[in-house]
Amino acid sequence: MKKFNTAGTCFPDIHYMADITDKVQKTAKMVEEGSYFCINRGRQYGKTTLLYGLKQYLQSEYMVFSITFEGLSDEDFENADAFYRTFFSCMKGVARNPKNNITKPVLEILGNAIKQEKLDARISKDIIYDICYGADKPIVIIIDEVDQAGNYEMFVKFLGMLRAMYLQRQDSKAFHSVILAGVYDIKNLKLKLRSESEHQYNSPWNIAVNYDVDMSLSSKGIAGMLTEYMDDHHVEIDVNFMADLLREYTAGYPFLVSRLCQIIDEKNITWDKEGFLQAVNILLNEHNTIVDDIAKKLEAFPMLKEMLKEILYSGKKQSYNIIVKEIDLAYRFGYIYNNDGYVAVTNRIFETLLYNFFIAEDSLREVLHTEGSIDKKSFIKNGSLDMRHVLERFVVHYNEIYSSKDAKFLENTGRKLFLLYLRPIINGVGHYYIEAQTRDETRTDIIVDYLGKRYIIELKIWHGRAYNEAGRQQLAEYLELMGEDEGYLLSFSFNKNKTVGVKEENCLGKKIVEVLV
Repeated sequence: MKKFNTAGTCFPDIHYMADITDKVQKTAKMVEEGSYFCINRGRQYGKTTLLYGLKQYLQSEYMVFSITFEGLSDEDFENADAFYRTFFSCMKGVARNPKNNITKPVLEILGNAIKQEKLDARISKDIIYDICYGADKPIVIIIDEVDQAGNYEMFVKFLGMLRAMYLQRQDSKAFHSVILAGVYDIKNLKLKLRSESEHQYNSPWNIAVNYDVDMSLSSKGIAGMLTEYMDDHHVEIDVNFMADLLREYTAGYPFLVSRLCQIIDEKNITWDKEGFLQAVNILLNEHNTIVDDIAKKLEAFPMLKEMLKEILYSGKKQSYNIIVKEIDLAYRFGYIYNNDGYVAVTNRIFETLLYNFFIAEDSLREVLHTEGSIDKKSFIKNGSLDMRHVLERFVVHYNEIYSSKDAKFLENTGRKLFLLYLRPIINGVGHYYIEAQTRDETRTDIIVDYLGKRYIIELKIWHGRAYNEAGRQQLAEYLELMGEDEGYLLSFSFNKNKTVGVKEENCLGKKIVEVLV
């Protein structure tokens, strides 16, 4: 029976997977046009699975050499002889497999190439010409895991050779299409090689066309996968509801979709919202390749980390400009997207993971996190979370610890402080996320799911009674949209004459528990 797969390539005959035929066909259209291009997406975004499907799709019309740089060593890039010998050996490995339909003349050319006493760029270029002229079909080269070559100038020179052959292909043959796949684009490979600003964007791969195929999984595609699972396992699933929920939390990030389904399946969790949120909690608290990779990237790129912190904690509006190195990197890693001209985190899972990383760092030195852990047991009443009491205790701790801090500091950190307090209270049982559409410098909506109940807390900076009244109405309208009757308004005021505390108001038929600190 099929399984959900989160380790390596997905194969339709043994794995549950969304139908990606449309993505393969759109990519194949670019190949048919003779394009050279890069498929750059975050870790485990389905690149290798797409390339496998593309190879199968193209084989009847093209001679496809699909190779990977994964596992290559420094010695393979040490000089021209080592690199080209490795490259032609990889091609020969493909040619030897009868399933790949590589003709005998091409196999012989590759065999003779490897036997050469010494390979340099000129000889290797002639060998590529021989391969192209000896093939009975146009040749497509697919190189996966090109990030492995990111630190080697030899690879950049190789790309320069392919570029020269591409530009001359009206007069002589060349590879019909070349596809490079990895996290970084070629411009970033150049960045890794040289730090001097005058060389940073001098890419040898400016012939490449943009790859704009949406590789995320759609609700329809996810629903098809769930339908197949349901039929195989004879279980009842509201496939459209679950597909929409998976899409809502993951934005169709393939690994996240598959991992959540895998958790539900392997741990026999119910295929409903309660079970789904249980799976989300498990994913957020486990070590997996995505979580570990995010941690490494935040450590390796401190400016990227600070940018994401400012966006999430302070609601800073960061213009989306791909020329900015940190924005370009965050996009390549799959962490952000362009939301009407501003940077936004790609999906709800990543956003919560990032919050959890930042909170974990701050909790090492923040007393509020400790207070939340101590108070935790007092907040559970009759099997549910007493959110009003949570807010009341937060007010007490906040004023005891931070009343003497300057307003500017508190304005920039107030939301972070509440999350530091909240996180240990719901950890392991509940789940929270930030409603991205309502987050800005003055407002953040936190949605907490805890033991089957949802709590909506709006965090605002106090800017006078009229502004606060508008905020109360804003929250009531949002509660109506979310189908909730009660919400919480936590306002941070820096007025010296303020009256802190908790009160209840009714607005547009909704109960608002208003908290002022």
